[in-house]
Amino acid sequence: MFDYFKGYITDKRKTAKGTYLTLETSGVGYLLEVVERDFINTNINDADIQKLYVLLTHREDAMSLYGFSNKETRDIFQILLSVSGVGAKMAIALLNEFDACDLISLVIDGDFKELTRAKGVGPKLAQKIILELKDKLMKTALPQTSGKLIPPSQSFEDTRAILLSLGYEENEIEDTLSKILPTIEDNSNSEEVIRKALTCLSM
Repeated sequence: MFDYFKGYITDKRKTAKGTYLTLETSGVGYLLEVVERDFINTNINDADIQKLYVLLTHREDAMSLYGFSNKETRDIFQILLSVSGVGAKMAIALLNEFDACDLISLVIDGDFKELTRAKGVGPKLAQKIILELKDKLMKTALPQTSGKLIPPSQSFEDTRAILLSLGYEENEIEDTLSKILPTIEDNSNSEEVIRKALTCLSM
């Protein structure tokens, strides 16, 4: 329904329920629950217009808006909500503990023990998150690559599948991988490839 809002941050508050920003656009103030790093990095009445990617959730008893400083975190949040047993509060807790790239890397590596650092995530749920999230991130059928010189590396294939699942276009992904290729020190390092690709795409 909504992709992003642009406006001015007019209020920020931290409660026992979470961290919130009020973003005013066209005379309307939207109350957005945000991850802690976005809360910390945002100033009230900043002269610059802020852009937050949003997701509206609807339960029987409430509708809530969540805001994120970048598209990748919003999309990972949305994918987390599709994992059985993970609600919005749990997804926020995971993203408070790990940024989107770190979370993706933990899932790809199957490091469930590290996931238990997030508040409320036990070993069984961590393993379930990895199983379901990895399937959702990697289920996208990969197209035949173009003629660009992308190395036949599993880390690049993993990155391509993840970016496709996050909604990026094939040509956009190929251009990004081509740009970051000269900066990659280890083609087998999935975390490095994913992080640099997401950084490039967010610019």
